Amino acid sequence: MDTLKHLSPFIAVAAQLQPADMGTLAAAGFRCVINNRPDAEGENQPSSAEMQAAALASGLQYHYLPVLSGQISDENIAAFTALLNQVRGPVLAFCRTGTRSTSLWALSEAHHLDPLVLLNTARGNGYDLSGLAPRLEQRWQQAPVSQPQSSASATQRYDVVVVGGGAAGCAVTASLLRRSPELRIAVVEPRDQHYYQPGWTLVGAGIFERARTERAMARCIPNGAQWIRAAVAGFEPEKQCIVLEDGNRIGYRALVVCPGLSLDWDAVEGLKATLGKNGVTSNYQFELAPYTWQLVQNLRRGLALFTQPPMPIKCAGAPQKALYLSCDWWRKEGVLKDIEVEFSSAGAVLFGVPTFVPPLMKYVERYNARLNFNTTLTAVDGPAQKAWFKQVNAAGNSQIIEKDFDFLHAVPSQHAPDFIRQSPLANVDGWVEADHETLRHPRYGNIFSLGDVCAAPNAKTAAAVRKQAPVVAENVIAVLTGKGPRALYDGYGSCPLTVERGKVVLAEFGYGGTLLPTFPLDPAVPRRLAWELKVKMMPSIYFDMMLRGREWLAEPKHLPHEPMPVEATAACNFEKDAGQ
Repeated sequence: MDTLKHLSPFIAVAAQLQPADMGTLAAAGFRCVINNRPDAEGENQPSSAEMQAAALASGLQYHYLPVLSGQISDENIAAFTALLNQVRGPVLAFCRTGTRSTSLWALSEAHHLDPLVLLNTARGNGYDLSGLAPRLEQRWQQAPVSQPQSSASATQRYDVVVVGGGAAGCAVTASLLRRSPELRIAVVEPRDQHYYQPGWTLVGAGIFERARTERAMARCIPNGAQWIRAAVAGFEPEKQCIVLEDGNRIGYRALVVCPGLSLDWDAVEGLKATLGKNGVTSNYQFELAPYTWQLVQNLRRGLALFTQPPMPIKCAGAPQKALYLSCDWWRKEGVLKDIEVEFSSAGAVLFGVPTFVPPLMKYVERYNARLNFNTTLTAVDGPAQKAWFKQVNAAGNSQIIEKDFDFLHAVPSQHAPDFIRQSPLANVDGWVEADHETLRHPRYGNIFSLGDVCAAPNAKTAAAVRKQAPVVAENVIAVLTGKGPRALYDGYGSCPLTVERGKVVLAEFGYGGTLLPTFPLDPAVPRRLAWELKVKMMPSIYFDMMLRGREWLAEPKHLPHEPMPVEATAACNFEKDAGQ
């Protein structure tokens, strides 16, 4: 099986397989095999029946979808797409050389992935699909998109309403529809663009193009869901309604709240006015990440400041990732010796999980960066290139420190949006209350939360959402059918710490800092493999899997079956006719 090529974490392709290969595939973690080669196409070719028997004997699903060489029809593409949406991965598709299977994959994905991305992925695996370019472009342009609905009537009701169309909203919607396609789901989201925010750190280091991190929202809202392009103003959980800014109300049987965080640029005096000029930037904003890279390339000497505000923030490792990648560039350019680097964090430690502090400290020392803990950026004068910090010592005494800078990467304070903080769903800190394992609201039994606004004490990362989405989806469906939630979230989060170009410390952990590595390797060692995962595979995992309900390595744990408590039954006794 030397011909096996991974197009994404969900699917790989290969040239003609033999029955004896099925056991090896099963041992490698594959769960399904798709045969795209017609029987009797070549001499000594094993029949589909032989391949099926061997696959089933090894515990693999097997599907026979023969396609004539050079004659891939629209019906073939539709059948392949339907099959990928049906099966659980990882999947291995094969034909004589792997070209047909790769072509089917590219054509089936062209409705939501840029043709250039598909062609480059195929080329990187040794398949030249340039002849398919016009057909891929046609499918990309003609792809059906979710049409926004500007408002909803006061009596309109859905089985599930999802507040937020970001990573969490799209992922949980896709997960729900994958499990129960008949559900009537509305996604309420005012923005018309969707962003892959983990990529902005790489944009700020000149590794990604900014366009690679942006998609039209219409292409990200899962097919089968109604997109309501509006902003939420409030919640009426006793009436099982949300209130839109125009005053209209939408009813629900179950509600999922995941609108993302608000960036508070005004928390630092003068910061908002100078962003994007005077050497002040931030990878936390789509428009600013290219400016970060511009500044990094132009800086040859002086003082470079990197900041981190009080927790919680989304992707708590991102502020220091900016430092590492900038220093790595300056070091390779031979100018780091002339640049003074400081990292000022409002926190007391470099990273919250102790296991990862020693390897990170080695890079701090390599880059000769100065660490200033318990130090918070409070004000910036951009034209004068001055910054002020509040520093608190061990005795609790504070002082204001003034610094002249040549480069400032600032990270804003972050909090839940006002319509969440001021709602009956919020706890005293302004986050949506949620049981840490089931992610269900403790006071409203048909309301769930995930993502950055959820009060669960996990890292606020897209990786956490990937594990939370199936938990919420299973528990919402359980509640809708009158059962108690059984799927459990273990607090999983992941922070791929890009310590240099080509090396990543893949920090994976759960509640209480428990290490939860995906791979049987020492997680504290910077690895090239983790870099390849971060740079080459993560965008596909995000767009092609997480936002489409393909839950690779995301199966939740479950409680044992028990009778549903009387209190929960009463809490879930809502209207089942969404039209009433």
